Amino acid sequence: MALDEAKDTDDVYDVKGHKLVVDKDFMKSAQAIKVDFSGMGFKIDSKIDFGQSACGSCGTEGSCCS
Repeated sequence: MALDEAKDTDDVYDVKGHKLVVDKDFMKSAQAIKVDFSGMGFKIDSKIDFGQSACGSCGTEGSCCS
């Protein structure tokens, strides 16, 4: 998940006043996508199995591994 501008290969959805940009091919594979925000970060659920991943750090330093 990242900030992005819409391209010709994207679909754009308005969800409660927020613009979501999703690649058309990815959307076909993922089918329904559910995005939840818990106050600590985002959780994304879809039909795609990305396997287990864990974030090694929080905040602006470090990065999450997949």
